[in-house]
Amino acid sequence: MIEVVAALVKRDGRFMICQRSENKSRPLLWEFPGGKVEAGETKEAALARECREELAIELEVGKMFADSTFVYPDISVHLSLFEAKIVSGEPKLLEHKDIRWITPEEAHLFEFSPADVPFVEKLCYNAPVFLDGE
Repeated sequence: MIEVVAALVKRDGRFMICQRSENKSRPLLWEFPGGKVEAGETKEAALARECREELAIELEVGKMFADSTFVYPDISVHLSLFEAKIVSGEPKLLEHKDIRWITPEEAHLFEFSPADVPFVEKLCYNAPVFLDGE
């Protein structure tokens, strides 16, 4: 089982999603930004590192929003989604094909990586409460 972390970054009633590049596994699907936890690394440190490397942003990682396990044909992942805030930088396309800031109402327009779908559903269900607390 691979430990993976992701960031739920909010701004003006929207949250950030990233589109996987064509040459990655699960190409062109949308996901919350993040990546794999390396040996000896905390989940929070891994999330900050991944977003620094992939998006050129510095994050303040907050509390866990949700977690789940997903079994793909080639890999099993335990994915933890953390609330996070950008403290410096603007997201850049260093590894992703696209970045969007979407509202919960727009989420159905995007095809998400299967492991991220439960998080999108939870976020959309709780959107008024969650996004008001920016």
